Amino acid sequence: MENEIILMSMNRRTAVLLVQLGTPDSPKVSDVRRYLSEFLNDPRVIDLPWLGRTLLVNGIIVPFRAPKSAKIYQQLWEHGKGISPLITHTESVTNKLNDRFKSESVDVFYAMRYQNPSMYDTLEEIRRKNYDHIIILPLFPQYASATNGSAIDLAMKIIRKWWVIPEVSMVGQFWYNEGYLDSIVQQAAQFDLNEYDHILFSYHGLPERQVDKVYEGSDLCQDQSCESEVTDKNKFCYKATCYATSREIAKRLGIKEENYTVCFQSRLDKKWLTPFSDKVVEEQAQKGARKLLVFSPAFVADCLETIIEIGEEYQEIFEKSGGEKVQLVPSSNDHNRFIDGLEELIRERL
Repeated sequence: MENEIILMSMNRRTAVLLVQLGTPDSPKVSDVRRYLSEFLNDPRVIDLPWLGRTLLVNGIIVPFRAPKSAKIYQQLWEHGKGISPLITHTESVTNKLNDRFKSESVDVFYAMRYQNPSMYDTLEEIRRKNYDHIIILPLFPQYASATNGSAIDLAMKIIRKWWVIPEVSMVGQFWYNEGYLDSIVQQAAQFDLNEYDHILFSYHGLPERQVDKVYEGSDLCQDQSCESEVTDKNKFCYKATCYATSREIAKRLGIKEENYTVCFQSRLDKKWLTPFSDKVVEEQAQKGARKLLVFSPAFVADCLETIIEIGEEYQEIFEKSGGEKVQLVPSSNDHNRFIDGLEELIRERL
């Protein structure tokens, strides 16, 4: 009997599902429209009542935004040599992790929260292979309901319909992971930090109301010490973990607090987290800065928000305001220290 139990334990099989946000299937307007529609109709992304969200997204945002976004995605596809860089980097991360676990009963898959490869199709493949354990690992270091929460929510909705539900583990966030942090530091090693007048840590923006929902009652994010520390109360606050990530990277690189700014990009309106990255870029140029170095720690893979928004659009804003160069630090992508960090997160749950 004891030998049988040991044998069953040895044969225990685990599937790991890496989840990225998503990308259109192509830069065609029709594909971009379909992607934006799925993305923006998610109630965790635009947290308005159903009718208001439907009218806003389907009647205003998507029809007007899709043609403009398609042109930007075309630029991104050109950078990726005919494919979304998000797909390329995520595939490489998946392959490297499978190499790490090739002698063990662990298989790593990836899916996109929106569009393809879909979580529905990938989880169905996992279901058919009858794994004993599934680990859901959203590739978003700092928790937000619109990213980590949405990916985990959909995974639970899909899995709960299965007749046989195996053991399921979730990774909520990993901004503190040493491999993740080291990968950013080592990506920055190719630049001489002393050459830059100022450094930006630019994170994807969120509506203030979504950050406030982390807190109970009448408490708001602005009432917390989110810019200076992570506590038991604000540990799931996106703003708090963004600032904490920046402090950790700055400490490792020896960047003084007065030499960097934490900011937020890709806003839709004024009631989003501030300061806004594009405004900081403009203000730095007006103050006489000639060279800026920009980190994008919320994005573990280079994508539209890093390559195009920071690398090209912010460069244009900076030049118009009198600056010279906005230098993007590459994301973690498939850096080996990032793979180390993901492997550690997985092994903690095996």
